Amino acid sequence: MIDESRPVYLRLRDEIAAAILDGRFADGDVLPSVRAFAAQQGANPLTVAKAYQSFQDEGLVQVRRGVGMFVAPGASRRLRAMERERFFSAVWPGVSEQMHRIGITLEELIERDRVTTG
Repeated sequence: MIDESRPVYLRLRDEIAAAILDGRFADGDVLPSVRAFAAQQGANPLTVAKAYQSFQDEGLVQVRRGVGMFVAPGASRRLRAMERERFFSAVWPGVSEQMHRIGITLEELIERDRVTTG
């Protein structure tokens, strides 16, 4: 689900992060150029550059001048750890509160997951 209230560069960052976490980009893989990703997403190249810069600032991508931007070694592991921490600190408390409020049990969640993931 896309949160339209978030800035575009963060939504683009989420797209890239999901691609890394899903294995579409592995450690060492080249990322699409700023222009190519901007065209694909229908976004301003400066906005894409800002999203890429956030990954560079966190050491998750490496720039090779004249060659491109690459997923840094260990980036997928570090990104997964960062996203897990964000989930448990920012997302889970609200989910847990809602579960308690409407009476959803852990067993129900597990069963629902079994049914939906086959």
